[in-house]
Amino acid sequence: MANFSKSNVPQFSVEVYQNEFLPEGGREVNGIVTVTSTGGGTTGGTPLPGAAAPPGHGPGQAVNAAVVLMVDCSGSMDYPPTKMRNARDATAAAIDTLREGTRFAVVAGTHMAKDVYPGNGQLAVADAQTKAQAKDALRRLSAGGGTAIGSWLRLADRLLGSADVDIRHGILLTDGRNEHESPEDLRAALDACAGRFTCDARGVGTDWKVKEVTSIASALLGTADIVADPSGLSADFTQMMENAMGKEVADVALRLWTPVGVRIRFVKQVAPTVEDLTGRRTEAGPRAGDYPTGSWGDESRDYHVCVEVPEAGIGQEMLAARVSLILPDPSGAGAPQVLSQGLVRAVWTDDMVASTSINPQVAHYTGQAELAQVIQQGLDARKSGDFDGATAKLGRAVQLASASGNQDTAKLLSKVVDVVDAATGTVRLKAKVAEADEMTLETRSTKTVRVKK
Repeated sequence: MANFSKSNVPQFSVEVYQNEFLPEGGREVNGIVTVTSTGGGTTGGTPLPGAAAPPGHGPGQAVNAAVVLMVDCSGSMDYPPTKMRNARDATAAAIDTLREGTRFAVVAGTHMAKDVYPGNGQLAVADAQTKAQAKDALRRLSAGGGTAIGSWLRLADRLLGSADVDIRHGILLTDGRNEHESPEDLRAALDACAGRFTCDARGVGTDWKVKEVTSIASALLGTADIVADPSGLSADFTQMMENAMGKEVADVALRLWTPVGVRIRFVKQVAPTVEDLTGRRTEAGPRAGDYPTGSWGDESRDYHVCVEVPEAGIGQEMLAARVSLILPDPSGAGAPQVLSQGLVRAVWTDDMVASTSINPQVAHYTGQAELAQVIQQGLDARKSGDFDGATAKLGRAVQLASASGNQDTAKLLSKVVDVVDAATGTVRLKAKVAEADEMTLETRSTKTVRVKK
């Protein structure tokens, strides 16, 4: 483990778990990289350079942040009428959770986007007065119109981009499908916003499309979830905002350097959720590339790095990859700051026991990634009428969830299938499944558990 810390920065550490031993002819090297940030926004650390607290706030209190809350105000939010009221109350609860000094705005989303507070393309600075004004503006929101989420995101981007802050975050609530713009329009908006701000997305009720909401969170490195009962929105929004207020450092990248002849097979976040980062690489010099990780508070995440090395003889060893946590220079002029580093190694041996054992972390997260995949495949098969395929895939999911101790996912699966034998993955599809239960399983399918100690 390497850990580079200074008195004025949150401490980042990198630990690499792997079996570095390969048999003769072996080429695939896997490593689980655990990244931990401590001393950030929630434990009284002081900000990194370029992440100073707003005037009047001491170290470890409010960070230099801006948040835009995007509230679905389309016509369907009036069915039932309590849904709109719950959305207003939840947004008000989130506003109450804002730290003083945080810049913020509220956007009403329909087939177009309107910044309803403070308006005129500006952000307010959170204090008792502006919070009260924002909640007053919320009370005037009413439902009507269509849904064009890309326009909401583009307005949020303009608002967030107008502020000289380090942490830019969005919270998006929708209850319906994105029917008033094309999928290409939404994808273009996500591409335009990616890397500019992070965003948590929530679907309320059961009339929205899971893949739309999860694609927003995935592209913008946030979280996605379902709030099937609108009465649960306030608690969820409060928790989301508390998490956003705990972020201390933005734009941290996982930099992977590999020697000549080494090919990167994939880079995935595997905890707390599965997120494939392979296609998000940006080049960072000879044989080096950066993978985005978003904003950090006090937390720990795991990443799975898989590379292919050239063949080598028994007794040889090599550095297969160097993993660094990188923070760009805020001015864009200087060299990035290396927060921490770890090494992935390869050693060729004729010891069959050493070369054939699988590192427990690697085995665990390989299973968790497969779990997320087979849940998606099983639900897709079920929707298409392939019940044999659905049974096989969801049975495998039950088996993996049971073996890894992923109890939350196991409970969600038990609402879609009757479990005959979890150990062997023997299940029967339920004849009737509540739509909320199926959507919850799909939305949360990528959530993982860490290795049992």
